[in-house]
Amino acid sequence: MSTETAPDRITATRPASGRLRSGRLIGWDGAIVLVTLVFIAVAAVTVEHFGTSRNAGFLILDLTPVLLLALPMTLIIVTGEIDLSVASMVGLTSSAMGVMWNNGLPLETIMPLCVVIGAVLGAVNGIFVTALGLPSLAVTIGTLALYRGLAYVLLGDTAVADYPRDFTSWTIGNIGASSVPNVLIPLIVVSGIFAAALHATPVGRSVFAAGANPTAAAFAGIPVGRLKFWLYVVSGAVAGLVGVFWTLRYSSARADNAAGLELTVVAAVLLGGVSIFGGKGTLPGVVAGVVLLTSLQNALRLASVSTEALTVVTGSLLIVSVLAPNVVTSARAALARRRARLRMTPTS
Repeated sequence: MSTETAPDRITATRPASGRLRSGRLIGWDGAIVLVTLVFIAVAAVTVEHFGTSRNAGFLILDLTPVLLLALPMTLIIVTGEIDLSVASMVGLTSSAMGVMWNNGLPLETIMPLCVVIGAVLGAVNGIFVTALGLPSLAVTIGTLALYRGLAYVLLGDTAVADYPRDFTSWTIGNIGASSVPNVLIPLIVVSGIFAAALHATPVGRSVFAAGANPTAAAFAGIPVGRLKFWLYVVSGAVAGLVGVFWTLRYSSARADNAAGLELTVVAAVLLGGVSIFGGKGTLPGVVAGVVLLTSLQNALRLASVSTEALTVVTGSLLIVSVLAPNVVTSARAALARRRARLRMTPTS
C-alpha cells in the first residue's frame, strides 16, 4: 500500500491550469486567444458590415447568453461532469415567465422567480447526479427533453410578447449615446466573479481537484458530491437569468426559445481549452472560445450562409476542440518519451 497521504495526492494531480501564471495564458488557451484576435481582424476587413459598431453591438448581444451559460458549464466540466439541459432550462423559464406575465404578476417579481425556478431545475439535475450517482450525460440528456416538454406544456406553440418597453429597450439598448450595449458591464462583472472563484479561491481549487482525482479529493476532505450539486444549482439559476434576458431581448416568451443552444455552449467551452475529461481549463480561454465561436457564426450570417451550415460549423468545431488538445498532448508525450530514450542510449 502506498504511504502517500491524501493531500499529497491532491497536490500531485492538480493541473497546472488551475491558476493563471503571472496573469498569462499558456498552451491551448493562448492559442485560442490569438486565433480569436486574428479572426476578428480578418473578418473586419473581408466581411461586409462585420467591423461596424452596430454589428459589434449585435455580436455582444448574441454572445451574452452563450457566455453566461458557459461560465457555470466550465466549472461543471472541470469537475468531470456535463449539463446538456441548459438550453431547455432557458426555454422552460421563458415559458414560465410568459405564464406569470399573462396572470398579472409584475416583472419585478417574475424575474427573480425565474432565477429561482432555474435553480430548482438545476437542483434536480444535481440530485440525480450526486445523490443517486447517475451519469451526468444520461441525466441531462433526459432533463433536456423533460424540461423542453414542460415548456411546451406551459405555453404550447403560442408566444407572449407584450412586455413593457422600458424593460425590453434597456435589454437591447446602449450605454448613453455610445454603441456599447447595456448588458456588457454586468456581463463583465459576472465573468470576473466566476473567473476569480475558479482561479483565486479555495472553491476553485476544489473544483480542479474534484475533476483531476475525485477519490483523492474526497480523502482530502473536499465534499465532492456537495460541490457538484451546488454547481448544478448555479447553472440552473444562470439559465433562469438567461431565460429572462432571451425573453426581453426578443420580446417573446416561447417554449422553443434557445433551442439547440447547448451545442454552442459546450463547443465554446471545449474550444476554450477545458478538458472534457475534467481537471483542466481556464475561464479566460473559455471567454475567448465564446467570442471566437459567436464571431464566426456572426460573420457567416453576414455572408448569407445558411442555418444548416452554421450547425455543421459548430459541430465541427466541437469535434476539433475535443480531438486537437488530446492530439497535441499525445504528440508532446511521444516527443518526451523519444527524448528520454535518446538520453538513455549510450554513445559509442
